[in-house]
Amino acid sequence: MKIIITLLAFVFFNLSSSQVTLEDDGLHFAVGTAISSGTYALVYSKTKSKSKAFWYSFGLSSLAGFSKEFYDGNIISGKFDTSEFVATMLGGLTASYTFNIFTGKQKKKKLKEELALLNL
Repeated sequence: MKIIITLLAFVFFNLSSSQVTLEDDGLHFAVGTAISSGTYALVYSKTKSKSKAFWYSFGLSSLAGFSKEFYDGNIISGKFDTSEFVATMLGGLTASYTFNIFTGKQKKKKLKEELALLNL
């Protein structure tokens, strides 16, 4: 059911033309999501801490977005593009939060099943 609702939300958001965004902002969002996803998986597999994985993955994607825009602003074009920085941060936040919600669900379910077996 969650998958169907998520897919319907994506369809409605894609059909909506209430906000005008640049194609480049979408790429920044995707890169922020990719960086955050990879970092979350790596940190969680090493530490088994959801909070460390969340903050490291969100922080690294934000740092990457800031670094890229700082480089563009000071060296290439002379303009810091805030919308691209925010898009990268939102991509990182989306991935970090999504992973944080769904990580560890199987472990809790398995623990409940084992406790139920011990009580019988």
